[in-house]
Amino acid sequence: MTESFAQRLVLLAAVALLAGALALAAVERLEADSGTSLTGAVAPSGWNVAFAGSRGPAADAQRTSCGQVLSPESMGITHPVLPCGAKLVLRREDKLVLSEVIDNVLVEGGRQLEVTESLAELLELEGTTEIEWRFATETSG
Repeated sequence: MTESFAQRLVLLAAVALLAGALALAAVERLEADSGTSLTGAVAPSGWNVAFAGSRGPAADAQRTSCGQVLSPESMGITHPVLPCGAKLVLRREDKLVLSEVIDNVLVEGGRQLEVTESLAELLELEGTTEIEWRFATETSG
């Protein structure tokens, strides 16, 4: 290693360290000014938007990655990241439907989630359509 390369490397490391320290100071300043924590994880409470569509008719004895056997009457959601059994509320126009994740493998690319054919009929989904979703929460009372 040449002396000039080593000097450049040390200089680059010093600049990176300074940038990190400045970023932390900026976050602490924002937290102090707003009275809230920017580093704590907060679950979203609003609606998320996703491109969704029907996964098509269920094949005979088709099993999902969550271990469920699909039938033409199955009502559920395919999401590539959310865990099996996660309860979601889907909203399209004036329709709200409570369902759950039953598969993690999308059938068609270009979508963020898919629904079973019977759920797509209930939501009146045709092709790939933008819908809203959020995590289901329990209500008290």
